[in-house]
Amino acid sequence: MRFYIIIPAHNEAQFIGLTLESLANQTLLPKQVVVVNDHSTDDTQALVESFADKHKWIKLVNISSSEAHLPGSKIINAFNQGLQVLDADYDIICKFDADLIFPKNYLETLAFHFNGNERLGMAAGFCYIEKNGNWVLENLTRKDHIRGALKAYRKACFLQIGRLKPAMGWDTIDELLAKFYQWEILTDSSLHVKHLKPTGASYNKASKHLQGEAMYRMRYGFLITFISAGKLAYKKQSLRLFKDYMLGYFKAQQKKVAFLVSPEQGKFIRKLRWKGMLGKI
Repeated sequence: MRFYIIIPAHNEAQFIGLTLESLANQTLLPKQVVVVNDHSTDDTQALVESFADKHKWIKLVNISSSEAHLPGSKIINAFNQGLQVLDADYDIICKFDADLIFPKNYLETLAFHFNGNERLGMAAGFCYIEKNGNWVLENLTRKDHIRGALKAYRKACFLQIGRLKPAMGWDTIDELLAKFYQWEILTDSSLHVKHLKPTGASYNKASKHLQGEAMYRMRYGFLITFISAGKLAYKKQSLRLFKDYMLGYFKAQQKKVAFLVSPEQGKFIRKLRWKGMLGKI
């Protein structure tokens, strides 16, 4: 299968070389890798250029956006600029973070899964972080959810969901829409991916409000948002985050921020969310 990979990167000189090296060592090599260097002030560009000199399937795209680290719009806008330099001759399109180390059989195993199920729309492994000298499963991991750090989409699924939304919550919306269109999602627990920088380490208060805004824009409604915000804040062990999430929801509601899904899709999403929550009781 032809894998195209886009890696948004902002000041990732500490990690990007390890990510590209792990991709260069794959048993099934990607056909194209595009690193989108977004306004980096460190040696990210030079490191990517050194890999591009050795591997013709690696390209560098330099762009300039804001310095602020706002999850969602910044990273997906960078992804979309990378997408513009690629042709459409791919089977699988991937959005990977610039701080991952993949096992050598990662792409080959994903290809095995995609080849074995024509309705498989998305697939990935699990992220592990280093803790006290050991690599442990990142605490935001769920078997029914693919982390935003390592998304892989079948072309038909990617196009049908309308590609990726440049907004906080994009990595939940994509899965909900995939399910709406009856695509299957798979996580392979045997694929251990080292995540070198914990998720959300540099998020600021403004970005945390965006989590609640995202729940509004996905048409969760108040009650599902209340429960989801509470669960997420509990996982991150912060009551203040719960307040931030709910404040973001109410601000979006007051400003009548545009929804990211249609009323029909929103109805499906709420039904799916209730089914998942009630199933755990």
